[in-house]
Amino acid sequence: MGNSKSGALSKEILDELQLNTKFTEEELCAWYQSFLKECPTGRITQQEFQSIYAKFFPDSDPKAYAQHVFRSFDANSDGTLDFKEYVIALHMTTAGKTTQKLEWAFSLYDVDGNGAISKNEVLEIVMAIFKMINPEDVKHLPDDENTPEKRAEKIWKFFGKKDDDKLTEEEFIEGTLANKEILRLIQFEPQKVKEKLKEKKP
Repeated sequence: MGNSKSGALSKEILDELQLNTKFTEEELCAWYQSFLKECPTGRITQQEFQSIYAKFFPDSDPKAYAQHVFRSFDANSDGTLDFKEYVIALHMTTAGKTTQKLEWAFSLYDVDGNGAISKNEVLEIVMAIFKMINPEDVKHLPDDENTPEKRAEKIWKFFGKKDDDKLTEEEFIEGTLANKEILRLIQFEPQKVKEKLKEKKP
């Protein structure tokens, strides 16, 4: 931790990240350099994270979604992300195993962090997702999911829940693995994010 040699990633963190992600040493070192350029303190605040995120989505309003994403990645809830949290976040959302991604998705939807998801929390995240969808694309969505309310309703029905029920992490992961439709509905067009990330790779 206290080993912040200027511009060099500590071997300890490098080893841990190589163990826990699919990224190579070269990729990690290059990312660390650009991370330090963007964030000389070695930590990203929520505002900085939002502006980095906004670069991926220049033609939409990702602010609300970015706030939720930040919250779900801030493992120690200190209001900043260090390089390790940032890379693990990148890995989880782009290259992680399906169950890892779903664990992350659960933490994204569990807005108040109480270990269960309510229908209102689903709606809150879906509303944030809709702010990022191009209005032209919204026109092409099916009738039963072309508003945040309809999409949240559809997700909730897929899980077979009543309005005031709660969804556990296990139910969320099992339900999503069993139904590809849910996966599509809870995500924000991950393909586009992946393509943008590839373009941004050093």
